[in-house]
Amino acid sequence: MFRVITANLNGIRSAAKKGFFDWFGEQDADVVCVQEIKCSQDDLTPEFLAPHGFQGYFQHAVKKGYSGAGLYTKHKPDEVIIGFGSEEFDPEGRYVEARFGDLSVISVYVPSGSSGEERQQAKYRFMAEFMPHLEKLAKKRQVILCGDVNIVHKEIDIKNWKSNQKNSGCLPEERAWLTQLFDEKAYVDVFRTLDQRPEQYTWWSNRGQAYAKNVGWRIDYQIATKGVADTAAATSVFRDIKFSDHAPLIIDYDWKV
Repeated sequence: MFRVITANLNGIRSAAKKGFFDWFGEQDADVVCVQEIKCSQDDLTPEFLAPHGFQGYFQHAVKKGYSGAGLYTKHKPDEVIIGFGSEEFDPEGRYVEARFGDLSVISVYVPSGSSGEERQQAKYRFMAEFMPHLEKLAKKRQVILCGDVNIVHKEIDIKNWKSNQKNSGCLPEERAWLTQLFDEKAYVDVFRTLDQRPEQYTWWSNRGQAYAKNVGWRIDYQIATKGVADTAAATSVFRDIKFSDHAPLIIDYDWKV
């Protein structure tokens, strides 16, 4: 079994105070991908760098306290790639890739467009730049892409479908990008191959009682090439402890590294 976890932490220090690393140590994971760590290299204590015998690799945003992505692994990678070669987005800390043989596990944090039109346009630029990168990778390697994609795919993936049609994360152009990735680019929404139930969300607004009432969005994914996706055996969204406004997504693959 090869267990992969992805979690948007909304601040690594905040999540740590809420018990994320204690929980992490009990999960028997192979790789743990994290996003929105909101820290610089100097902020990384030994607990954050190498918890429970794992080794962490990170891409920090140049802007302090912003964005950031990371990946923890208990297997020594053959290679670690920081950033995907984007002049605009690598400085925002959005991509860490670890390679194990012919498998790449990637932690990605896709920009949010919810703060306004300027960031929505940046999100579209990211999507346009990232798609060819994923397409190129899939021609040569098996890939598990983990992270906060900041897009719901279908009506089943969001509680309030109609009222969010004009909001970032649920826009037709964004959802079409995911459809293209799944239908044309040989990638698979792994969670949905294992769990077709409605109301399975990974993010909840801090407004009102969204979390308590499960008024959520499924915007955190493990997206994989078919070869490794076909080996997926079990999945779950962990909600027993609230580490951030996102919940960790766990998937087990019948894969050896």
